[in-house]
Amino acid sequence: MQEKFSEDYVRQACEVLNTVRSANKPKKTQLAAFLSLLNAYVPGSYLLESQCMDFFKHDDYIHGDFSLEDRMEPFSHLIVTFQQDKRSEKKVCMAHPMIAQCCTELMARAGVKRSDTARNFITCLCRDELPPFLVGFVKDMLTKRTPKRKEKEENPVNGTGMTEEPEKFSRLILDIQKLEGKVQSASVLKVATKKFNNNPFFPQALARFFCLELKYYHLAEMWAKRAKSRDPLNSFIADTLGQVHKNHLKNLKNKKRCTKPREILQLATKAIEAFKDEERLAENEHGTDMKGHGNTRFSHFFNTRGLFGYLQVCILVYDLLVSQNEIWRGVLTKQVSFGSVLEVLGDNKLFRFHYLIKKLRDEAERKCAFFDKYLTYSKLDMKKDDPLYISEDTSKCYRIFVGHYPSKHFQEKGAYLIQKLKENFADTSARVLSCLDRECTETDLKEITTWWEEIFLQKDSVTALANYILAHIMLKNMGAIFPLDNQHLTAFKEKMPLIPEDSPELQMLTLLLCWPTDSEDKCVLDFNKLISRLHCSYERAYETHFRTRYLCPLFFIGKGQDLNRIVHRKVLEEMFLEENEETTQHRNTTWSEEKIFKSHKVQARLLRVEGVVRNYRVFATIGGAVIEVDANLRNKLWRPRQVSFYLGFTIRGAVAFAIQTKPAEMVQISETESSELNPVRSD
Repeated sequence: MQEKFSEDYVRQACEVLNTVRSANKPKKTQLAAFLSLLNAYVPGSYLLESQCMDFFKHDDYIHGDFSLEDRMEPFSHLIVTFQQDKRSEKKVCMAHPMIAQCCTELMARAGVKRSDTARNFITCLCRDELPPFLVGFVKDMLTKRTPKRKEKEENPVNGTGMTEEPEKFSRLILDIQKLEGKVQSASVLKVATKKFNNNPFFPQALARFFCLELKYYHLAEMWAKRAKSRDPLNSFIADTLGQVHKNHLKNLKNKKRCTKPREILQLATKAIEAFKDEERLAENEHGTDMKGHGNTRFSHFFNTRGLFGYLQVCILVYDLLVSQNEIWRGVLTKQVSFGSVLEVLGDNKLFRFHYLIKKLRDEAERKCAFFDKYLTYSKLDMKKDDPLYISEDTSKCYRIFVGHYPSKHFQEKGAYLIQKLKENFADTSARVLSCLDRECTETDLKEITTWWEEIFLQKDSVTALANYILAHIMLKNMGAIFPLDNQHLTAFKEKMPLIPEDSPELQMLTLLLCWPTDSEDKCVLDFNKLISRLHCSYERAYETHFRTRYLCPLFFIGKGQDLNRIVHRKVLEEMFLEENEETTQHRNTTWSEEKIFKSHKVQARLLRVEGVVRNYRVFATIGGAVIEVDANLRNKLWRPRQVSFYLGFTIRGAVAFAIQTKPAEMVQISETESSELNPVRSD
C-alpha cells in the first residue's frame, strides 16, 4: 500500500459501492461517504472510533454489541482502524487515499453528491463540543488552498520561470463548483459558517466566494464583516473586507459602463478604510503590545496586503475617473484644487470626498516608497521572488500619482530637482540602489548623479551626499566614465562614524567606503561597532516588516581600490549568465546554493577574505582585526576551522558567501586560539 499501489485493485475494491443509491442511504453508507470525502481531500485525516459508533447509536436496523467492522459491512475492507499507542483512542480512516478518491467519485456517480456529503458531515458529525483535530480537518477540507504552478515572465537568474500561487479555493469547493455549480459550493460554506459560529475562516471563504465567483458584493461584504467580528485583531481576516470592495471597483472597470464619480469614490472610501485598518492591525502583529487582551500576537510574515491593496485601489480610482474626465488627472495628483473644478465636474456633493482625495497622492507615495525598499532589500526567501505584479503595480501607481507631476510647477530649485528625481524613480536611496535592476540607462543615471550633487550643494544634506555617492557607484558598475568630486567623498568620510540614529543606508555606505582594501594592513575604524550600529539601525527601520524574508545582497567587495572595488549584485548575475547559457538547471539555486560563485568571471572579479569559523559563527580577519559577520548559509558553520569567503553587504550588514575551508588548514582550532578570535561586541 506504500509503493506501486494498483489502480486496478482500487477499482475492484470499490466495486461494492456500485450498489449505493442516493435515496434512503443507511448510516453505514453515509459514514463510508464521510470517511471517503474527508480522506480524499484532507490527507492524514481520521475520525475516532467512538465518534463512528455514536453515529450508529440510534440505528434501528442494528441491534446488539456489534463492532464497527461488523456495522460497516459490506464496506469493512475499505476502512482501517488503528491505535497509535495504548492510551490513545482508536482512529478510523479509509485504507488508502486512492480508495477514498475512488469511493467519492463512485458515490457522486450514484447520486451521492460531494456537496450533500459535506453538508451532512457537518450537520451529523460536528455536534456539541468538537475535538480540535476535527475542526482542523473540516477547516482544511473547506478552506485550505493548495498551490498551483503558474507560468510567469522569465527571469533566468533567480529562477522565476515558474511560480506557485494558491488556488482560489479549496480542492473540494473547486470540485463542487465544477461538477455541481457555484450555488452548491456557497451552500456548503454557509452551513459550515453557521455551524462553527466562532470560526472566522468559513465566513472569510464564503465572502471570497460571493465576491470572486458570484459577484454578489453586498453579501460578500456582509460575510467579510462577520469574519472580522469573529477575530477582530487578525489582519489577514480583515484583508477580506478590503478585497471585496477593491474587486467591486475592479468589476466596475471591467464592465466598461459609465459609473457616477460619487459611486466610485464611495466604494473607494470603504476599500481604503478597510485597508488602512488592516495595515494598523498588521503593525500590531509583532509583539506583546496588545494591551487589554492578555495575549501575544506574532506572525512570522508581515502582512503587506493592506498596503498593496491601497495602491491597487488608487490605480482603479485613477483609471475609472480619468477615463470619464481628464480634469480628474490634475485633481488626483494635486495639480488642481478640487474645490475649483466642482462646477465643471457637475456635482457639488462630491466635495464630501475632499479629505479622501487630498490624502490619496501622499499616501500612495508613502506606500510606494515602502514597497520599493521591501522589494529592493528583500525577497520571499532564497529560492522565491515576490510575484511580479507587486513591482508592476507599485511602479504604475508611483508613475501616475507622483512621477507625472510636471517639474515645471516647482519654482524652488531644490523642489524642482526632487521632482525630476521622482520622475526618474531615483528620489530615495532604495530607488538609487535599484537602478541596475530596473535597467536604468547610462544617460539617465548620469543625470540622476548630477541632480543629487546639486541638492547636496544646496542643502548640505548627508542623505543627498550618500545618494550622490551611491549613484556614482552604480555608474561605475555600468562601466560608465563619470568624474567624481573627491571633495564630496572626503566630506562623507569626515562625517564617519555616523550616529546610531542614522538610516541603514547611510550606515551601510559607511561600511562599504571604510572597509579595508586588499592592500591595507590594518583597520582604521572599529568595524564590530560599525556593524553593530547597522544592525540596530536595521532593527529600527526594517526588522518589523522584513522579519523572515531573505535579505538580498546589494554589493560585494571586489578587487581594486576605492569605489572600483564595490561590485553590485547585478554585475555578478550577468557574469554568471554569460557562462551559463542553459540556465534551467541553475534556477532557484543562484543564491540558495551559491552556484553563482562557481563562475570563473565572478571569482576573478571578487576578493576572497580570510576568516575563521568558531562557535557556529564566522569572523573575518582583516588588517589585524577580527570582525564578526553573518553567513549566507548557516550550514557552513558546523565545524570550527580557518576559512575564506566572499564578502557581501545587505541592508543589515556584512555577510559571508561561499565559505570554504582553507586547503592548508584541516586541524581544529585550539581553545586558546579560539578565545582570541571571539571579539567583544561593542555597545
